[in-house]
Amino acid sequence: MTGSVGIFWGIPAPHHSWTILVEATSLAEAEPYGEFLTHARGHYEVWSRWQKTRTAPVAGRFILQAIADHEYEFFPRGRIVYNTVTGVFILYADRRLHQETTIARIVSEFGLTAGTFVVRSDAHYRS
Repeated sequence: MTGSVGIFWGIPAPHHSWTILVEATSLAEAEPYGEFLTHARGHYEVWSRWQKTRTAPVAGRFILQAIADHEYEFFPRGRIVYNTVTGVFILYADRRLHQETTIARIVSEFGLTAGTFVVRSDAHYRS
């Protein structure tokens, strides 16, 4: 199975689009959590590290400033996990990110292919 699990954020970009920030883990390195494989780190931990080190996966000045100026829950976010029983990735995301083009970009970042994932919302990922 190809693809990875992890966490992500959508940072508003010009023209009503999103810059997607990702921290991913391959399935081989993912952490078991019941019947799921998941990314070991949480949103707070990763965002705090980016704030302290002034780094990010997309290192534009605008992105680094957004990270410095806001807490992790300010921007819409989500998580991808892998269900080991069904063999399906579950993409949990804030509903503001449930746009076809945005989901396609997130899916691409995690190396997922059509038919291997489902998209769901979760109250935990509301901003």
